[in-house]
Parts: sequence; C-alpha cells; structure tokens
Amino acid sequence: MNIDPEFTPAGDGTTRKLRMLCLHGYHGSGSILRRQLAPLTAAIGASTESVFVDAPSLARGDFGWWHLGFRGWESTRDWAVELLRRGPRFDGVFGFSQGAALTGLLAAVCENSDIRMPFDFAIMVGGFTSTEPRHADLFRRPLTIPSVHVMGRADTIVPLPDSRVLADRFVDPLVLEHAGGHIIPGDRAVTGAIANFLSGISRATDRGPVQSAQ
Repeated sequence: MNIDPEFTPAGDGTTRKLRMLCLHGYHGSGSILRRQLAPLTAAIGASTESVFVDAPSLARGDFGWWHLGFRGWESTRDWAVELLRRGPRFDGVFGFSQGAALTGLLAAVCENSDIRMPFDFAIMVGGFTSTEPRHADLFRRPLTIPSVHVMGRADTIVPLPDSRVLADRFVDPLVLEHAGGHIIPGDRAVTGAIANFLSGISRATDRGPVQSAQ
C-alpha cells in the first residue's frame, strides 16, 4: 500500500490533529491529489493531517478505484475497510471525483451495513453517486455523517446535477458551488467554508480548533 509521506505540517503538539484520508480521482494518484489539494491544506492550517493514498490498482499497473459498472468496487471496499480499521484512526475522508464517489459509498457502508469503520466527516469534491441496484441497500436510509459537497457549475466531467444527487444522500449536507469546472477550487469562499466546517468537527470531537491560514 502506497501512502504519501508528505502530510500537512505538524502542529505544536498541544492537541491531536484531525486525521483525514484523501482519495484521488480515476486517473490520479496520491501525489497528484496532494498537489491539487495544496490551496485547501494551506487554508486549513496545521491542525489537520492529510494522508494521501494510491488506489490499490496502481500497484498492479492499472488505475482507478473501479471501472465501468463498478467493476472492482468490492476489492476497493475491502481495501478501504482494512485501512480504516487498522489505525491510527482516521477522523474523516476527503475524495475528489471518483474518490468522492468512493467517499460517499464508504459513508453508506459505515451507516447502512454490518461493516464498522466509523469516521466523523466526509468531504466530496466533484462527486457522483452509484445508482446500481446492488448498492440500493446502502442508501436505504439518508446518511447522517456531517458532509461537504463541492461542485462546479461549469463541470463537464461530473455535471452539477450528478453532484447534487450525491449530496441528497445526506441528511444535512453543506453544499458549496463554484464557477469553475472539474477541479478542487482554491478560492477563499470554498477553502474558508471547509476550514470552518473542520473547526466545527474539532469542537464537536473535543480536539481543539482547526486553525485557518491567514
């Protein structure tokens, strides 16, 4: 398993940082996502440790978390369950594009299946959701985990309505729209809102505030 060693900077050690698993897109990798996420990691400061991983397919010379028709989803699910259970604990999951779809599925597995690998929040950028009949039971109840959904009004890869369908799977989603396309936006309106969301998670879990960069 490839875990990118370049995390966000360590804090002063007075509080335990939120630990966030970061899942890349279909043709991406952990290192690519780390570069894409740089404006956000700068905005959320040193109190969140962002852990970047490669899809297990990359080690086999393939790519993506699954292929057309969710072929390969089960092996990805089993890999993610092992990672999330192994420890140290991940407080939340961030996903971009197909990684955002995976984040939504993992939240559904946590809440609506017998598999236990709980985390406290989910952030999805340019995400979509499964409408496969075999996944219907995972979404039989709305998901209660706190969630953020970032979507671009000019996104031609994952159109805005598809991202909204994913957001509608959650009870109280924070939806952030931007004028761009299929990107992780770096503008302060989005990064600041996510930093505030993470500060709320920190307070709720009694781990101290997430410091937003000035």
